[in-house]
Amino acid sequence: MDDTCGLDVSLKVISGKWKPLILYHVQDGPTRFSQVRQRIGGISEKVLIQQLRELVAMNVLVRHDHQRVPPMVDYALTPFGRTLVKALLPLCEWGTQNRAQVMETLAKPQEPGPN
Repeated sequence: MDDTCGLDVSLKVISGKWKPLILYHVQDGPTRFSQVRQRIGGISEKVLIQQLRELVAMNVLVRHDHQRVPPMVDYALTPFGRTLVKALLPLCEWGTQNRAQVMETLAKPQEPGPN
């Protein structure tokens, strides 16, 4: 294992298609499950539950069950999670700045690779 770059460690925490988006959408404070699902769009309830559980297990998020009827649960960043979001924000900015170029490249037909 190469100890000069912690990217492998970072990717263990944020691996999965949805985790960086989940973190982005809970950064402003406690966020209810339904709000996260609505803000992301395209994520199934099952996958969202799994991704949230994994982030809680990694001490990135804290889950707060308000113990009421109807059920109310929200998620918030831990101090550890805030450091991760801070590291992800430059990647968010890069994506915003390069959105047009990336979308243009993705829209081009893919050339077949060598057989």
